[in-house]
Amino acid sequence: MTHEEMLAALKPARLPATMASPDWHEIVALIALGMLLAVMAHLIALPFLRPRPSRLGRIRATRGLAPQERLLAIARILGYLPARLRPAAYGAEPVPPDDQIERIIKTSRKPR
Repeated sequence: MTHEEMLAALKPARLPATMASPDWHEIVALIALGMLLAVMAHLIALPFLRPRPSRLGRIRATRGLAPQERLLAIARILGYLPARLRPAAYGAEPVPPDDQIERIIKTSRKPR
């Protein structure tokens, strides 16, 4: 069977002739649908794409809290409390000033 015979043996298309080539109305509708889907995908991904505040920025935001609450907030932010701040957190020593707390945090290493 040759190529021409095979093409002649095919049944005609069941779709109307107007469906074979899209009209400009359909093209505009498809573009609008694609843009709508892109906006929806962007809105879904937006919470994952926003830059999160740095740890140091979040720690600086705790400056207005009471000393014991500030140490607790710092421990929550870092996931640990540096060893030099633990006595102050338990009341054994006075709480150091804000600048000194931030220096201690910068120089401390996370325990393993």
